Order: sequence, then C-alpha cells, then structure tokens
Amino acid sequence: MKKLVKVAVNDFRLVFRDNSLKIFIALPLLNLLVIRYGVPYVAGVYEVVRDYIHIILMLATMQGSVAFGFIYSMVLVDEKDTNVAKVYGILPVSKFWFVVFRLIPPFFLATLATFLLLLVEPFYGLPVVSNLVYSALAAMIAPLMILFVATTAKNKIEAMTWQKLFNIPLFLPVLAFFVPVSFSLIFAIFPTFWAYQGFNFLIKGGNFWFYTLIGFAHSILLIVLMVKRFTRNHFN
Repeated sequence: MKKLVKVAVNDFRLVFRDNSLKIFIALPLLNLLVIRYGVPYVAGVYEVVRDYIHIILMLATMQGSVAFGFIYSMVLVDEKDTNVAKVYGILPVSKFWFVVFRLIPPFFLATLATFLLLLVEPFYGLPVVSNLVYSALAAMIAPLMILFVATTAKNKIEAMTWQKLFNIPLFLPVLAFFVPVSFSLIFAIFPTFWAYQGFNFLIKGGNFWFYTLIGFAHSILLIVLMVKRFTRNHFN
C-alpha cells in the first residue's frame, strides 16, 4: 500500500516539474474565469446566447477532466517511452491496483476543478451536494482519457493526436439535445451522455439521480475494462 501511495504522489510531483505540462494546470482556472465573467458578459450583449447557457456550462464542466486527463496521460506515455514502465512492472504489487491508485489524483483534481466551477457559476445556484456528485461523475472522464491515450499512444506526439480524437466522443452527446428523443439514445454508449443528461435534469428538475447512477456504473465499468487492457500492454 505504501508503495502505491508513493508512486501516486510521485506522479503528482512530476506534473509540476514538467514545464510543458504547467500551462495545462492553468486551464481549469481560465475555464472558471470565462464562465464566471466572460459568459455573463456575452449573454448580456447577445440575447441568443442565454438559451444555450446550460449547454455551454455542461461543456465547461468537462474541461477539468480534459486538462488533468491529458496531463497525467503524458506522464504515463513518457514513462513507457523511456522504459520506466518496465521497471514498475517488476514491483511486487498488483498491477491493477497500481494503475488504479495512479488514477486517483487526477480524478480528485478534476472533481475539485468542476466543483469550484459550479460554485462560482452565476446562472443556476445549484445545491452543494448535487454539485459535488455531478462533479465526481464528470471527473470520471479524466481516468478514461488517461487510459485511452496512454494505451494507444507510443510517444507524446501521438498522445496529443489521440487526445484530440478523444474529444470527439466526449462532446458529441451534446447533440442529443438537438435531435428527437427517440434518436438521442444513440449517444448513450458515451459516458458523457449520462453526465450531460443528469446535469440537464439537475438544472431543470427531474431524474438527476437516475442518470447519475447509470453514469457512474457506465464509467466505472469502462475504467475497469480499460485498466485491465492497459496493464497487459504498459508494463511489457
């Protein structure tokens, strides 16, 4: 257990030592400032924007996960590229839990970033508990991005490409709000579909907990499957 915690803490330190990653740490703060000050100003100037504030906000809630997901995926890609992963592979610990522990810091950082964003947004005044629950659900995207990018990319250049491709299914479920209900379920294969639907009901009232629980179950299942695949490839 101590070794797992030590590696997780070391990952956190590496993020702040890598100058190329420091800029991404500031992105959640920039996102928060845009939602707190930028969007209200634009909505005041252009009335049409007011009809889409909930869409803008739900997309903004994913930016913390994207930022920390990308940062930590680069750490894992770098260790694979430099063969450090092979050294970790001989540690006398469960590889599954070794990976899970390393996913905890980015998950909590993404949760915190989203939670603070929803605390300061000036539009809806969401309940704190529901805010925290939704923030945790949105933060599940960070481990998914890390596992996807770190599994598919062989180096940092490829990682940046795969990260951009990951953003497509990440934001695609927003289209569910612009198509007939009968067609919206085609987006249900994506974890963000359940998060977006839950957030929509959190704002407007409705089945927030129903969509949230399904969202957690869906994301956890995907994470477990991806961790197993990741461990088969990363440490060899």
